[in-house]
Amino acid sequence: MPLRWRDAMDRALYGPDGFFVGGAGPAGHFRTSAHASRAFAAAVFRLVSRLDAALGFPAPFDLVDVGAGRGELLVALATLADEAAAPDTTPNTAAPSGAAAAGTAPVPLAHRLRLTAVELAPRPPDLPPAIDWTTETPTGITGLLLATEWLDNVPLDVAVPTEDGWRYQLVDPHTGEETSGPPLTQEDLTWLTHWHPTTAPAPTITGAGERVEVGRGRDLAWSGVVARVSRGVALGVDYGYLRGARPAGGTLTGYRGGRQVPPVPDGSCDVTAHVAMDSVAAAGERVAGRAYTLMSQREALRALGADGGRPPLSLAGTDPAGYLRALAAASAVAELTDPAGLGGHWWLLQPVGVAVDALMAR
Repeated sequence: MPLRWRDAMDRALYGPDGFFVGGAGPAGHFRTSAHASRAFAAAVFRLVSRLDAALGFPAPFDLVDVGAGRGELLVALATLADEAAAPDTTPNTAAPSGAAAAGTAPVPLAHRLRLTAVELAPRPPDLPPAIDWTTETPTGITGLLLATEWLDNVPLDVAVPTEDGWRYQLVDPHTGEETSGPPLTQEDLTWLTHWHPTTAPAPTITGAGERVEVGRGRDLAWSGVVARVSRGVALGVDYGYLRGARPAGGTLTGYRGGRQVPPVPDGSCDVTAHVAMDSVAAAGERVAGRAYTLMSQREALRALGADGGRPPLSLAGTDPAGYLRALAAASAVAELTDPAGLGGHWWLLQPVGVAVDALMAR
């Protein structure tokens, strides 16, 4: 039976036998920034450290990963926190608050971290016990909420213009065959005409064949997790586009085993579409009551100290092993900042009770 794309995606990705619920997880099928190298985790950890200081070294400091895969990024961040904590005999010179203001150094972040993975898949058996595993985003978060390549997998509808107005596109979940369905709801039509300014509320037959991805559900998903942050930052990292530059025909596609495949929503492959970043950003801003910051991953990583510069060749003569390590690190950053690949990601930072500008200052 044909379904609206939103319902077909939801079942294919998150149903009992869904793509993200069983199997090896995302890392077994495609390469994400979180899986690509330690350099990504190191940059995020610098953001965490800056945010920790800006919040006054809270205890606990929440680190919540929405759409955590198999917990890889949280494990890497916890490891970096442990490495930063011991041994540490260097006096802390950061501007402290709370207990630190009384003359005592803040408790190392590693001892204050509260780690939470939000994911529908079963808890991995080898996940460190310090990481909580849940299907619901916790409330009252003080710290950083992460959503790396989550929004692109939030199910959405596809709309097509017909002689009598915009209609939902239906899909056979077994074959991927599409047919025209019912008219759009008023809420989705309002979203479409505002965030896709080239579309018309009542298209003519000359517009038939155009496909548009309706991202209102993603706005609701993002604003929902932003609302769970009491003080801190919600960070979304994803492929996306802005109003006025929406790709003709949309971006819906599939991935399996590292290859792009047709987006058949039968549970055998990832089904994904780029995110309308300005739309979700506006939705989060309304909830938080603070302006968002939107930048490319290339800009963000450079602001967090990952510039990808090659080490000087002279280092190869004085420290060959160090040169090779530095060269490998530079190559990893180059992959993360390549605009034709992972560097094409957007970073959406939504602050709640804290300023982003100082956090992302180079």
